[in-house]
Amino acid sequence: MKLDELVARLDSEATLPKGTEERFNGYGVIGITFRSGHVLALRHFAASSVGPGYTSVWHRDPEGGWEFYADAPAHLTCARFFGSAVARAVQTPIHISWSNSCNFHVSVEADALEWDVTLKSTSTTNTINRLSRLLPETAWKEETLLKAFEQMAGNILNAGKLSLTGTTPNGQHFKAVPRSIEMVSDTKASINGEDLGPAGPLDQQAHIGEFWIPQKGFFAVGQAYFEPFKPTLHHLITHIQTRLN
Repeated sequence: MKLDELVARLDSEATLPKGTEERFNGYGVIGITFRSGHVLALRHFAASSVGPGYTSVWHRDPEGGWEFYADAPAHLTCARFFGSAVARAVQTPIHISWSNSCNFHVSVEADALEWDVTLKSTSTTNTINRLSRLLPETAWKEETLLKAFEQMAGNILNAGKLSLTGTTPNGQHFKAVPRSIEMVSDTKASINGEDLGPAGPLDQQAHIGEFWIPQKGFFAVGQAYFEPFKPTLHHLITHIQTRLN
């Protein structure tokens, strides 16, 4: 199945993985770093256990400040988990359009963010995907396996530190399960008309909480699991939300 057909199927079926955690199913760009110091990431979850499916785009500026865009309220999207480290969260329409199985465009109405992404398979990503398919869903939730996989993948992809497990800034533990990955071979982005420049690794690898942004761009289809929210242990972010009509 071609990638654009796969993501269309994800949207039409919108099924959740089994479990009692806060669960999400979808795809995204794990992260893209630009030589200018900007960072972008994409999350499109067709299914969510805490609310409707949503799309979120993360942006870090060269000074290190994070802002999250999402097409649903902050407390039901990525800011729910990362908002303690985010300076600004904006609810705004976000559009993703696939022109073929390798190319898609992301448009965020707030701040006129425009982003083109081109994907490609490599022998390395194909090997990782074959290994991934050999393991059942239950095995992927084992902490030791995820830690071994993130170290192995980070080394063979030469992408720096990867984070498949860790703690988010609001205190919830997370597990990220990539069932299929592709490399980002080309990307171009602008915000308010400013070109972010060429993609490339940063002098210091970017992270938000214990989630590290790879030094190379990767697209992943998979699931995410978060420890259930507990008011006595975790910090729920709602006050930083700005709504853009």
